[in-house]
Amino acid sequence: MKKKFTKKELQEFKKLILQMKDDILDEIQHLSQDTLKKSQKDASGDISGYAYHMADVATDTYDREFSLSLASDSRKLLYELDDALKKIEEGTFGICEDCKILITKSRLKALPYARLCIKCQEKKDKL
Repeated sequence: MKKKFTKKELQEFKKLILQMKDDILDEIQHLSQDTLKKSQKDASGDISGYAYHMADVATDTYDREFSLSLASDSRKLLYELDDALKKIEEGTFGICEDCKILITKSRLKALPYARLCIKCQEKKDKL
């Protein structure tokens, strides 16, 4: 069984991770432009000086909270991707943090920030 990925394989993973990071950063920027920078008046499309209906305010608040939650999840994923890039540089990328065997290439293509092999992840999920 292989102990490490080749330089070529690591470059492929690095490219995949960098692309994922770009996509996430674009998503965060889009969320902040669409939701977070709009005032409630802009969001509701109301240009009059009248007070908002309570249901409209609640919907707008929910939409903002939802967008903030998505942005927060995206930031967490960015940290994971940065950690994976660091592991590539350190030569520890793709090694299960529990059992120290090489994580399968197919798993890392789906989740390039995976810290555990499938068996160790399943054990952790059962806890």
